[in-house]
Amino acid sequence: MVALDTLVVAAALTTIRSDLGATAEQLEWTVNAYGLSLAMLLMTAAAIGDRLGRRRTYAAGLALFTAASVACALATTLPFLIAARAVQGVGAAMVMPLAMGLLGAAFPPERRGQAIGVFSGVTGIAVLGGPLIGGAVTEGLSWQWIFWINVPIGAAAIALVLTKIPESTGPARRLDLAGAVLISLAVLGLVWGTVRGESAGWTSTEVLGAFAIGIVMLAAFAWWERRTDHAMVPLEFFRNRTFTAANSAGFFLSAALFSAVFFLSQYMQAVLGSAPFKAGLQLLPWTATLFIVGPIAGRLVDRVGERPLVVIGMALQTAGMFWVSRGADHYWELIVPLVVTGCGISLAMPAAQSAAMSALPRDAVGIASGIYSMNRQIGGAAGVAVLGSVFTAAGGYTGHGFGRALAGCGVLSLLGAVSGLAIAARRRTADVVVAKEAERVR
Repeated sequence: MVALDTLVVAAALTTIRSDLGATAEQLEWTVNAYGLSLAMLLMTAAAIGDRLGRRRTYAAGLALFTAASVACALATTLPFLIAARAVQGVGAAMVMPLAMGLLGAAFPPERRGQAIGVFSGVTGIAVLGGPLIGGAVTEGLSWQWIFWINVPIGAAAIALVLTKIPESTGPARRLDLAGAVLISLAVLGLVWGTVRGESAGWTSTEVLGAFAIGIVMLAAFAWWERRTDHAMVPLEFFRNRTFTAANSAGFFLSAALFSAVFFLSQYMQAVLGSAPFKAGLQLLPWTATLFIVGPIAGRLVDRVGERPLVVIGMALQTAGMFWVSRGADHYWELIVPLVVTGCGISLAMPAAQSAAMSALPRDAVGIASGIYSMNRQIGGAAGVAVLGSVFTAAGGYTGHGFGRALAGCGVLSLLGAVSGLAIAARRRTADVVVAKEAERVR
């Protein structure tokens, strides 16, 4: 539900503009307000969950997200809708990292890859399926139902979480409020500059100022975390080669994935003349692979380790994106490269997440998931913003914009593959062997 709402509104923007009399910039913020508040608060939410209880915080996030969905559905003006989307993002920030934190706490290392494989498959399908579901709901009902459908799902999820999932916490330490403020301001500056780069100009005072604030706040955060006795993010985490490499791979993976969804859904409509719902259906060769390959990839992670799957998966996505970027006169010419790309993302996504989660001690799984989730969100925003500039510079809708932007997705995927090479090879430790033997006996 949370991943779906990242892009589900994209297919309804034309209808929302007509109903609420929105400007192009206001429409942009119906998407960006969600992603901005989500990215800003991921780390803080993960830290709060570690301290107060991951299940309790997760359920509170679901409740806030569901309430904000009602507000979105009832919105009669664009400013109200944008504000409600921002609150949705706050709820999403409480849900996304804690979902992985709860999984990491519930499964031992030798089974965690398979669990995260299922999780990655579901969230990947949700991101890729955003345009399809948004188009179907908008055409069949109305754009408000994009948000109404969250209400019964959210209510059911809250009940199931509170009754079926055991509580877990992280290390007992004080909440690092100064660190939370600094990292939130750092992400705000970096993401604001990124999403405003295309419309305001990359060299404008607004954008350069936002980047400067983000960098200064990030440096202040690093300085503070070295001094405080209750650091939100112990900086020694980043001395772990696998953790850093997995986060780098996740950044480029998300930058390529979000950008590809953004541009391919428009390509199907602007170039091939498809309606929004049909355009979503035409992405199924890409989306459907996640149903099949995602869970298989999760099992493979536990057997062969993360590095081969990240590198091979991102290499396949690189090949598929460059293939798609060549364009096509007929839709059927895109089916094979879409399948190749889908297989690649299905292999790489659970492997990168598993590497980031497994690289640190089990009691750090909550903050590890927060860092990884924040990297993904920033990567997605950065990818769309940067490749949006490439799209415009190459002629946009009437020139070679789509080809250049999709080729850019290939470049980002290649950078993800290179990052994956630095992930350490998985080794079977004595603890894992003993755990597997104990489970076999049980």
